[in-house]
Amino acid sequence: MSMEQQDQFYMQQALQLAEKAAGLGEVPVGALLVLDGEVVGEGWNRPISGHDPTAHAEIMALREAAARVGNYRLVGATLYVTIEPCTMCAGAIVHARIERVVFGTTEPKAGALVSNQQLFDQPWLNHHPLYQGGVMAEECAAVISTFFRQRRAEKKRLKQLRHQATD
Repeated sequence: MSMEQQDQFYMQQALQLAEKAAGLGEVPVGALLVLDGEVVGEGWNRPISGHDPTAHAEIMALREAAARVGNYRLVGATLYVTIEPCTMCAGAIVHARIERVVFGTTEPKAGALVSNQQLFDQPWLNHHPLYQGGVMAEECAAVISTFFRQRRAEKKRLKQLRHQATD
């Protein structure tokens, strides 16, 4: 299997994890960590349902992988995530010594790899993960767009119902 095929294979799995998040009413982001050809960690967004602001998909995948491997350093691992990581997640990726990050779509507001900070390219870091965006970007962007479109429609519907109730 080529690197491109491998990236698409694992990104498809990350998209399935994003659907789990959507099912919980969470922003649909999924992530998985691969080490030596084996998935060692999976995660999907759970900050709302878990009452935990750090429960981003990437963090959840890193936690599971570290526990499974028995080490917080995940040297040689590749992280697949459906959306560009934020600053918090990028910091955790650096601390875990992830070798490579593959993400689907960019995140113009909070993305820390290419959209805003270019965090992994900063010379003061002691570890510089490789990164690649755009893997299944359209599919990843569609999941997020659909989620927020549905959320806006639901808010509008509730607002109309409240307005009708007061008439």
